[in-house]
Amino acid sequence: MSKRRLKRQLNLGQVVMLGTAGTIAAEIFVLTGHAAGIAGPAAVLALLIAGLLSYSVALNYCELATTYPVTGGALTYVREAWGTNLLSFLVGSLDCLSSTFYSALSAVGFAYSLQVFIPVLPIVPTAIVVIGVFVLLNILGVSKVGNTQIILGGILLLCIGIYTVSGLILPGGFRWEVFNASGSIFIYPGFWANLARILATIALVYNAYVGFEVIADDAEEIKDPNRNIPLGILISLTLVTLFYVLAALVTLGTIPWRQLAGSETALTDAVGRFLPGWGVPMMAFAGMIATLTSVNTAMLSATREAFTLSRDGLLPRSLSRQGRFRTPYVAILVIGAIICFVAAIGLVDFLSYISSSGYLFVLFWASLAMVRLRKLYPDLKRPFKVPLFPLTAYLAAASCFLIIAFTHWRALLFGAGVITAGGIFYYLYRPIVRVMAARTIALELAKDRIVIPVANPRTAESLLRVATIIAQASEDTNICILTVMPTAADLEQSTIKRLLPRLASRQKALLDQAARIAQTQNVPFYTKMRAATSISQGILDEVNGQTDVKLILMGWPGPLDSQQLSGNPVKVLLQKAHTNVAVLRDRGLGKVRHVLVPVGGGGLHTRMALRLAYEIAVKSGAQITALHLFTTPVDTEEIEDQSLLLREIVEDAFHSVPPIVTTRVAQAASVQEGILAEVARNQRQPYDLIVMGAAEEWISDTRLFGAIDDWVAGQAPCSVLLVRRYEPVAISWLRWQVKMKKQPPVPATDALTGE
Repeated sequence: MSKRRLKRQLNLGQVVMLGTAGTIAAEIFVLTGHAAGIAGPAAVLALLIAGLLSYSVALNYCELATTYPVTGGALTYVREAWGTNLLSFLVGSLDCLSSTFYSALSAVGFAYSLQVFIPVLPIVPTAIVVIGVFVLLNILGVSKVGNTQIILGGILLLCIGIYTVSGLILPGGFRWEVFNASGSIFIYPGFWANLARILATIALVYNAYVGFEVIADDAEEIKDPNRNIPLGILISLTLVTLFYVLAALVTLGTIPWRQLAGSETALTDAVGRFLPGWGVPMMAFAGMIATLTSVNTAMLSATREAFTLSRDGLLPRSLSRQGRFRTPYVAILVIGAIICFVAAIGLVDFLSYISSSGYLFVLFWASLAMVRLRKLYPDLKRPFKVPLFPLTAYLAAASCFLIIAFTHWRALLFGAGVITAGGIFYYLYRPIVRVMAARTIALELAKDRIVIPVANPRTAESLLRVATIIAQASEDTNICILTVMPTAADLEQSTIKRLLPRLASRQKALLDQAARIAQTQNVPFYTKMRAATSISQGILDEVNGQTDVKLILMGWPGPLDSQQLSGNPVKVLLQKAHTNVAVLRDRGLGKVRHVLVPVGGGGLHTRMALRLAYEIAVKSGAQITALHLFTTPVDTEEIEDQSLLLREIVEDAFHSVPPIVTTRVAQAASVQEGILAEVARNQRQPYDLIVMGAAEEWISDTRLFGAIDDWVAGQAPCSVLLVRRYEPVAISWLRWQVKMKKQPPVPATDALTGE
């Protein structure tokens, strides 16, 4: 089945800046001095060679990302080459973790940089605030991320451009005699000694070139991918290589390499020579901006990897949910929380080893995936084809081996540990999920009672009919026909004893009538009477102390105003019953042939509505229409996305779309009007029953199930079954607080009375 896709919003300028500014991070400010300490002036040559070697990876990604212009980057390519297995999971999870840890490292780096200007600023809270800002930007839309990157990247490139040009032309800047003080850029005796130092320098700086990978990771959100992906990758890598080489050349030509060896402030040390006064603050500010661009792009990459892993079923499915801005908001929130945690516990330096080793693992397998894909699918359409294939693929893989040979042993050890942990997680995750799912099903099956509080003979028949159908769909389910005799708490015991026989006689007559109806349905049932201070308290006493109650099924309470609502038994049970609750608005329910289920965001109440509708439809031989309505004009792409979303929600409820379920999306002025329009439209196969899940408003004191649910129950020409799945009240209240401002307006008619 087609998966719901992210929306293409990024233009070429945003793509180039994501790749360029996301790559030029704090490394150029920190690594230049370390590179000088390893290779001397030849560090410039090493930077150039590292950039040229990176073109082999970049060209591979151009072909792969245009062939598969979806999220996931290397994960997608490895999955297409070798299938959804341990290898694809490790590639995707390491890519996600590497970006997550790098984002935390960059956020903490920004906090330290800002502390230079504001010494009293706390490190961890500052880093968390920065992370929170970029989490919000990611949720609001990838175009916001792209526009932010253009602004930040523009400032960063301007600062580095001023540094480079000023260093080349101003007095006190680059001088050949300083750069080539030893008469040669090679400072060690013998060819092999210099080569070893150059290779070690390449290993040190290589990861500082692969930021263009974010373009492939986010290919699904790029406009005109066949054009913008290869242009974005190649332009960004060219700019990065040019800036790196020229900045290093200016630095090593301004201050002798021996003085810079090991310095982590090489650029600010050099700029003070040719731009005294404001040059040092400018480069310090540029370093801060570089950390922000890194937080932005690394977070984007990590969230899209988590989204893809979830969409492939390798992580919890909730991580692939999309919000109103067509962004994976759950993945963004989870990754953002992890980044905050990593930044807060102070293990950023430790985890940076995993980041660097993880990238090497990802790049290596992505390069080999292209070779395999060429063999498996030689005729596959490839909008961009790598020249000199397979040289680029093998050169990229060899480069990764080269980097590994010179990588710090701790990075390799940590990387191996993460791979081992990932393998253990992969083999345990699905069995644990299956066990938990089986346990959940077992607990549901263990709940074998449907409780029908009977107070009105007129509603007893329809309630029993619906309860019987639901009971027949599950084995060993029986129906409890419950009646409550309300007694005043302040009456004397003698008075209660005198009234009980009279009340019991009335209730027994009502139960006998219900029992006669139930006997015709061939479902186990029994009758029960309780005495309590109120009807609602009697029902609560029956269900809250038990673990076997699957559902409370009640009749619609009739016209109520807001004052009557709070004390109504239905409302009390909705708020206090520790089990599922359903309310039937009966409009002459007979044989059920066609069921309508309006579907909104796919929450737990909607999923319960779908499952109840399915049980009713299977036993009645009925068809189900799952309807999703949108109230604003949308284009063809959005309609397709809404259709895929609806199918995903149905799949989530049943693990597949059952043959008796038809999905339909439509536009309407309001959700309420859309539901009634659907009922009126379908006259050839009229709807006999509407099943709706509760809105988050059910927790409030002003609605039963929600504004839309209550209004439809009052206005629909057919019977309506409203359902509320049990969850702790605190969770429901929090969800309501988040969504209350997004509720659609209710028509002028009273939602409770239907008048």
